[in-house]
Amino acid sequence: MKFVMAIIKPFKLDEVRDALTAIGVQGLTVTEVKGYGRQKGHTEIYRGTEYAVSFLPKIKIEIAVNSDQVDKVVQAISSAAKTGQIGDGKIFVYGIDQAVRIRTGETDSEAL
Repeated sequence: MKFVMAIIKPFKLDEVRDALTAIGVQGLTVTEVKGYGRQKGHTEIYRGTEYAVSFLPKIKIEIAVNSDQVDKVVQAISSAAKTGQIGDGKIFVYGIDQAVRIRTGETDSEAL
């Protein structure tokens, strides 16, 4: 089992969700986060004054999948979230040692 975490641009969320649904992903967790990578933020002008915006709004998507689905999930997120511009995001894949569905007591792959 693997845990896939992706950080993407907020306006790409619907496209990524649709791509994941199309390949059979049943559940995901979405969190609004702020951060920066290589772009190091940007400047904005508000009422004539320039402000530095260090942390940009991002969306964090977390998905637990079987190991055989990881490549399809990563490919779906990559293709749906890509704009070709700086700040498109990153995908991280972690191993899961154990999973338990609280309601039924199912474990590991059955719990996903």
